[in-house]
Amino acid sequence: MDNIITGKRKFTVIKGGNMEDFGTKSRSFLSSYITDTRLMGVLGLYIHWEIRDAQGPSDLHQFFYLDAEEFGFESYTSLVGNDSQELKFIEKSIIGGLGGSKSELNEDEARYVLQQFAEINGQKRLPWPEDKNAYAFLLNPKVLLSPEEKQILIGKICAPIVSEYQLVHYFLMRLFARDFEGASYLIDPQLLDLSKSTADNLTRFSLLKNKKEATLCKNVIDHYEDENGLSFMCESLVETNYKYSVIVSEITLTKSLELGEQENQPVYIASVKERSSFRVTPAEAALMLNRPEFLTVYEIVTGKDEFDDVFLPLMNGTMMTQHEDGRLFLEFNKDNSHVNRKTFRLNDDIHCLFYSSDYGQLIISAYSMAEITEIERRLRRTPLNEFLILTERYEFKDPVLYEFIQSDFEDFVEFLDSIE
Repeated sequence: MDNIITGKRKFTVIKGGNMEDFGTKSRSFLSSYITDTRLMGVLGLYIHWEIRDAQGPSDLHQFFYLDAEEFGFESYTSLVGNDSQELKFIEKSIIGGLGGSKSELNEDEARYVLQQFAEINGQKRLPWPEDKNAYAFLLNPKVLLSPEEKQILIGKICAPIVSEYQLVHYFLMRLFARDFEGASYLIDPQLLDLSKSTADNLTRFSLLKNKKEATLCKNVIDHYEDENGLSFMCESLVETNYKYSVIVSEITLTKSLELGEQENQPVYIASVKERSSFRVTPAEAALMLNRPEFLTVYEIVTGKDEFDDVFLPLMNGTMMTQHEDGRLFLEFNKDNSHVNRKTFRLNDDIHCLFYSSDYGQLIISAYSMAEITEIERRLRRTPLNEFLILTERYEFKDPVLYEFIQSDFEDFVEFLDSIE
């Protein structure tokens, strides 16, 4: 996972625990919540305990980052104490980019979720997050939930389905990732054979035959109605190990749901049939994913340390990647409404990008005029404004920021001159 920016703050975050075995201490469960982002393939889990020892009671806050596709129980962060400002800061850095709402859990539900993802680590021989002593007490004994309790939990970890587009995109996302558990939440329960495993139930769908795990990069839906009811034709661009394919499939639902409206009775996937598939080159895939990019370039008129003292706290909750000549910060949308559209793109969950170069430029990027205007206004309302001089605004038919970051140019304007 990429770095999460925490900025310069004067408090102690116990990353991966504090080398103590909390399982040996007297503890009481206080509260827990989870993000309703299971259909996106990731979850943020929080558990709050009261710990009692010879020094008296204290609060333990545990955060878990869970990935259903590759990494299972991926990361762990904990905080001892009860400073609300510190807690809010850590919470935003861990779950701020997931785009979901919080659902309250009881202790059994929280343990069950963590244990389910911990099984992925065991099955795939993935490393445990550091300092296992700090959370090992949650992994045993094994929690068992009844079918009714599991259904209640599914309703907490999955955002409500509000449109047919959303249902179809989520299902294909989970299916191509071979996340059988997640995909099964969206299938008509009457079509599932409870005597078989989830994987066996889903392998009958032709989309999975001889297919490896893949990432759904883009999906375009067209729907039509005939004598057999409403069908959805999907053109899906998927990627596996940097190799791209387009898969055309037809999906039917258990009933029609008026687009954008939610009904009392759930709507499920009824059938999926692959109509065709073919390979495409990375260049062709890039063309399919291209879209306009809006850039604003600023000159930084102060030293790096003084700039970072103001800039990094503003980037709390973004994802940061270090590059040879600067740092790129990705700010995600506050929700996952991008799944509720006719066309789904994987990176539509990105609200904006900030690139701080080592040579005194700050470049902000967004994919619409409204977004870039909102970001500019936001910067003007911060103390960072006195350190910035706006030099240029650009609109490009295709994204160019990543190309600049990977180039040998230090100045963005010089880079543009070279490609023109």
